[in-house]
Amino acid sequence: MPNNRTVQQLVNDFCQQRPIRAGSLIITVYGDAIAPRGGTVWLGSLINLLEPLGLNQRLVRTSVFRLAKEEWLNAEQIGRRSYYSLTGAGRRRFEKAFKRVYAPVIPDWDGRWCIVLTNQIEAETKKNVKEELGWLGFGNIAPGVLAHPMADMTELKTTLKDLNALDDAIIFDTYKQDLLNGKPLRLLVRDCWNLDQLSESYKLFLNKFRPVWNELKSADQLDPEDCFLVRTLLIHEYRRVLLRDPQLPEELLPSDWEGTSARLLCRNLYRLVTEKTELHLSSSLETAEGPLPDASAAFYKRFGGL
Repeated sequence: MPNNRTVQQLVNDFCQQRPIRAGSLIITVYGDAIAPRGGTVWLGSLINLLEPLGLNQRLVRTSVFRLAKEEWLNAEQIGRRSYYSLTGAGRRRFEKAFKRVYAPVIPDWDGRWCIVLTNQIEAETKKNVKEELGWLGFGNIAPGVLAHPMADMTELKTTLKDLNALDDAIIFDTYKQDLLNGKPLRLLVRDCWNLDQLSESYKLFLNKFRPVWNELKSADQLDPEDCFLVRTLLIHEYRRVLLRDPQLPEELLPSDWEGTSARLLCRNLYRLVTEKTELHLSSSLETAEGPLPDASAAFYKRFGGL
């Protein structure tokens, strides 16, 4: 049970959600905490770690088994203990999903746009392309036309290739024009990317975690388990909102865009609780060789440096 009343309220709010998506939370814990420290843990220690978040033994076991069937995790039996590791494919999925979460800043925009025409793609494949490119931040600006101002071309082409759509997609990479910063474009962006709904999601995130930040930043001493609970729920909630965020350049966003405040809050709170969180992970999780190895150097580069 959390020692801090604000942390307790945060955990209670999470536990009251229905349904509790245990698999998604376990993905968060693996991506945020376990992957940087070797990627393997004894299942029993993971069960104990997650118990304060309302996940009982049966739910964790069932969820981990499903993640293994979906090739996120790989199981190894040593004696009577089961150890779960990230598969190669699982690690790549984690890196893709979490890359934007820990990015230090959004890069400057050079005014260019990437435009993908899907008219020549088969109907069923076109539906999948629209969905997958949506996860990459592309907006549907017209029938059969997807666009993004800061697309990762390598990631785009890899995604289209995986969907067997690369040869049928038409990709344009535009050059900067002064007209691309005007009012009509801002209105198009607001409508096509549904920024109003995304803004509401960021407001809910800020309302949930600002009280936690205000409470913990002035605390004389931070409890390691409380810090783990805060960091886990912080990244879990932020990841869910961020994956719906197209990561548009500042020039195309409203002047009072809540996403900027949410990123700053997430970064500051993460930095505040990370040292004690790592202590809790070291004392709680086990591998076949003993305690977790130290976090990788890349871990300390999150959010521009911890």
